Amino acid sequence: MKLYKTNNGAVIEERGEFFKLPEHDWDILLNRSDLELVLTSLTRRAVKLPGFSPLHDSLAPIGAQEVWAAGVTYYSSRTARIEESHAARSGDFYDRVYSAPRPELFFKATPHRVSGNGDKVRIRKDSYWNVPEPELALVINSLGTIIGYTIGNDMSSRDIEGENPLYLPQAKVYSNSCALGPCIVVRDRPLPESSEIEMEIIRDGVKEFHGQTSLSNLKRTPRELVEYLFRDNSFPNGCFLLTGTGIVPPEDFTLHPGDEIRIRIDHIGELINYVQLG
Repeated sequence: MKLYKTNNGAVIEERGEFFKLPEHDWDILLNRSDLELVLTSLTRRAVKLPGFSPLHDSLAPIGAQEVWAAGVTYYSSRTARIEESHAARSGDFYDRVYSAPRPELFFKATPHRVSGNGDKVRIRKDSYWNVPEPELALVINSLGTIIGYTIGNDMSSRDIEGENPLYLPQAKVYSNSCALGPCIVVRDRPLPESSEIEMEIIRDGVKEFHGQTSLSNLKRTPRELVEYLFRDNSFPNGCFLLTGTGIVPPEDFTLHPGDEIRIRIDHIGELINYVQLG
């Protein structure tokens, strides 16, 4: 079951058709522990919505929630972090994080910093090496229960992070540094480990980069990441948690203004964003 947020309320997708749900507060909806049952009930009173476009009509599926992120959860990400931090001689930090029981967790975005499907994401003006990071995003209610899944784009300034690991917040947190969408897949069981994550970057109509991985390469389980996030922390409206990236463009690649980023995850759909210079 796919749930979309729009200017006119929530929309549900079932079997390729879209239905406008009765009025319901988004934050209350995402905090329901029985969300799947609630949506099934609301669908009985839903109105069919012909012509709905996930790309043009949906918003980022976020209300008052915070967005957090996990780092170095794929081996390819570990390797990339070690390479980018070579000059700062801090590469062993990332190797140790990859192997340690405690994951790397960091704050990523408040709602006003989040872009939706079809919106622009930004690259920093004071950075020369910028990449998107395609990630499975967990949707978690205030009780720490995973209620759904969406796609996340964790925009990153690799030169800033590589210069000094203490600069991570500047490399990760800025206006439109995060995108979520196009929908929330509501389900009470994990996505299959075989689920593919794929990213394409289009520049001037030409495919500039393509990469893919699968959830089977994720070192830590979503449940484990959530358990650490909710230790001595509370989220009254729930939160989103990006689970890390397994797709890293080569060292000679950086985003350009006007680039089109396409991220696809099996069972969820496609998130499309366009790059803008901050």
